[in-house]
Amino acid sequence: MYQTNFIYNHFVLLTNNSKNREIKGKWSFKSNKSLKTASAITVAGVLNVLTDNLNGEDERRVIPLGHGDPSAFPSFLTTSVARDAIVDALNSNEYNGYAAAVGIPPARRAIAAYLNQDLPYELSEEDVFVTVGCKQAIEVTLAVIGGAGANILLPRLGYPHYESIAARDRLEYRHFNLLPENGWEVDLEDVEALADENTAAIVIINPGNPCGNVYSYQHLKNIAETARKLGIMVISDEVYGHLTFGSTPFVAMGVFGEIVPVITLGSISKRWTVPGWRFGWLVLTDPNAILKQFGFVDSITSCLNISAVPATFIQAAIPQILENTKKIFFMKTNKLLREAADLCYDRIQDIPCLTCPSKPEGSMFIMAKLNLTALEDIKDDMDFCLKLAKEELVIVLPGVIVGIKNWVRITFAAELPILEDGLARIKSFYERHAIKY
Repeated sequence: MYQTNFIYNHFVLLTNNSKNREIKGKWSFKSNKSLKTASAITVAGVLNVLTDNLNGEDERRVIPLGHGDPSAFPSFLTTSVARDAIVDALNSNEYNGYAAAVGIPPARRAIAAYLNQDLPYELSEEDVFVTVGCKQAIEVTLAVIGGAGANILLPRLGYPHYESIAARDRLEYRHFNLLPENGWEVDLEDVEALADENTAAIVIINPGNPCGNVYSYQHLKNIAETARKLGIMVISDEVYGHLTFGSTPFVAMGVFGEIVPVITLGSISKRWTVPGWRFGWLVLTDPNAILKQFGFVDSITSCLNISAVPATFIQAAIPQILENTKKIFFMKTNKLLREAADLCYDRIQDIPCLTCPSKPEGSMFIMAKLNLTALEDIKDDMDFCLKLAKEELVIVLPGVIVGIKNWVRITFAAELPILEDGLARIKSFYERHAIKY
């Protein structure tokens, strides 16, 4: 649990500024302190700390390269089709009431049809469950597999919400490695060594957050066959599905549903650049009905019955959004991401304290390794990010948050001039802190 302890210690030191006061009276309640530990290993929790460390007297623009939300930038505004769909749903006055916990039928059917474009067989409405963003999809999935004694295999590097929810729910998690020298592929030997009779699932994120990788058809098939051998399911996080701009096309993990049952997680947040709309899905890509036989449909439904559901009018807009968005919108977004990824990768080559093992081919992130020996007064990646925020008003994410110490995750989904300014400031920061020989 080194990652959790390391982040939590930084989090406490930076946020606990209140003085101790004597507590008078006898009280029988207390707060759940495990929530603070879980919050400390979230992207949002750490970005809040970095933002608090900005120099308020510096009048330059803050360059936010730490999160995956490009919606604030004009080049990444969503399509008018999506906005019109929301307006139409509201104006109809037909979607002001409660919706079923699993989602309204038109939305579920539309999601199934959307995903079927990538599959060799057809999903049905009953395979789809709508969620409040992909975060809730993660939470529901971990809840339904987290029986007594179960464990789950998570990628190192990965999206820390999985660790946060597993820690909160007391679900054991084990990290398998990704191989930077092989395009961040899954170390399948590591997976086999970690799994035991209590392992329920392996999580993959494709396209990759935080690595910007895109897995090939053959590698995904190898993952499916390994999971089949181990008798575990695959949880495929495809929130960045189709946000690809390199030589490797996106392949849905559900293509291999005949080999192994797949729970596919997704949302409209990234491809339509509307993360604040909080609409996602959890889909059983399981043509052999193995998950149904083991009661997962009932468990998912039960879990959703006791949790929140997406706003009904957003659900009502989903068919129009998924069916009517023009390909030109997606092509434009991927072109912008490709140009930004190229710029980011090229500029990093000129910053001696940073090294990138490969150019991103998908999502909107790049991982860069910190060369601390080139810096004279930087202790680790957290220290680097805190000082960079204070001195240059540039926010990037410390790698320890996503599972690897002394790396940084940089988001390149930004206007090119803003991205170039941010990278120039990082270079200036390096030059100021470089060891003088």
